[in-house]
Amino acid sequence: EVQLVESGGGLVQAGGSLRLSCAASGFTFDDDYVIGWFRQAPGKEREGVSCISSSENSPAYADSVQGRFTMSIDNGHTTVFLEMNVLKPEDAAVYYCAADPLLAACSPASLPFIDVALDYWGKGTLVNVSA
Repeated sequence: EVQLVESGGGLVQAGGSLRLSCAASGFTFDDDYVIGWFRQAPGKEREGVSCISSSENSPAYADSVQGRFTMSIDNGHTTVFLEMNVLKPEDAAVYYCAADPLLAACSPASLPFIDVALDYWGKGTLVNVSA
């Protein structure tokens, strides 16, 4: 019943910006929740990019994107954004949105492991960065 749909991927030059969106249906972020962004590049394992939950007052970020990426939620609490600035070629990947309506915590320490606990995933949106 819960569905997540990512959008906003594309091709951008190094140093440029993109904003990804994750639209949720059958799910709002008004009670317990965890929602985050993950990415996977060819030949590499999936890695956590950022996450936020009902317990945190600010998102958690991977060290590799800290200071460049910003995660936010819209006023209706149905759409999650990932603003990506100063993009680098190593940021190129398929970006996935994932969520769980029962969990209530996502910290920097848990970000590398939280993906295995999330029940709902989108199909991903492709981000390419040219050097």
